[in-house]
Amino acid sequence: MQPSSTVQSGLTRQSPLLIAPFFLWGTAMVVMKAVMPHTSPMFMAAVRLIPAGLLLTIGGIYFGKQQPKGWLAWLWISLFALVDGTMFQGFLAQGLVRTNAGLGSLLIDSQPLAVAVLATVLYKERIGIGATLGLLIGILGIGLIGLPEALLTALLSGDFATVVSAGIFTTGEWFMLGASLSMAIGTILIRPVVRYADPVMATGWHMIIGGLPLLLFSNQVEQNQWQGLGAWGWLGMLYMAIMGSAIAYGLFFFFASSGSLTTLSALTFSTPVFALMFSSLFLGENLTLVQWLGVILTLGSIYLVSVRGQDNIEQQSISLEVPSSQNVLSASEQVAISSPLPVLQNPIDESQMRE
Repeated sequence: MQPSSTVQSGLTRQSPLLIAPFFLWGTAMVVMKAVMPHTSPMFMAAVRLIPAGLLLTIGGIYFGKQQPKGWLAWLWISLFALVDGTMFQGFLAQGLVRTNAGLGSLLIDSQPLAVAVLATVLYKERIGIGATLGLLIGILGIGLIGLPEALLTALLSGDFATVVSAGIFTTGEWFMLGASLSMAIGTILIRPVVRYADPVMATGWHMIIGGLPLLLFSNQVEQNQWQGLGAWGWLGMLYMAIMGSAIAYGLFFFFASSGSLTTLSALTFSTPVFALMFSSLFLGENLTLVQWLGVILTLGSIYLVSVRGQDNIEQQSISLEVPSSQNVLSASEQVAISSPLPVLQNPIDESQMRE
């Protein structure tokens, strides 16, 4: 009989909700792009975090989730908040206003590579050749989706001078790279965090704690944070806070608390695919032939990492389980156990015993 944790992991890994965080993040990116001209970046980052965190913690209390207890729990949650809350959302907000949207998407969605390396070093995760190939194909796919055509041509022709002059290494790109690494480290940190706190409550509190420095920074530095927001703007902010943060992050870190971090993180490649689909529907942005090729490669990479990588993990677990059940007893002991017991062959008549 399999352990309950294995059964629960299998159920959650196969759940259709697994793709939901990335769908919500992709649609939230479209909303963020529409709202950005009417607000300030750090205020928008704080609004994405703090209301979402309050919603998660209140919901957790309503459903009977236990509050974090002990200084170790709050220490890990505070570190989690600093990296995945303050740093990730701060870098992301600053990068969005300083970089090309496509190139920014390429940098932010390359974080599965960092997660794969960190998970291999820290948690000894092994994903196999097929999943590794899938990660590389995913980077190529989102590169075709996000990079401008002129920049792609320069890269393929080896004209690195044009690539550098196009602004690959400007401040905005470094902000986006910082956001990518922050999210990768935050994904890794969820494992020690959930040892001391419930995943839902930890996610909610990390949003509140991580959003407060962003709100303080916005209050001290930025101006006219909400004066330009109309009814649709506030509705967009509400969507980003509830759907793009509370529900998306709650589901993501719930799934990240068990199972393969590399396999889950690889689904991040689907985020720009959803963003492009909804940009085409609502913002009138059409995909080019090269971008469609990137979409196909990205979906293929998700299959390689999610399916082939999971098959490799299951094969490894089977190979580890089989030796433990063999050669426990000697050959003579196994024969003795397998022999039929006399009491079963010749059952005693209870009436004779009473006589």
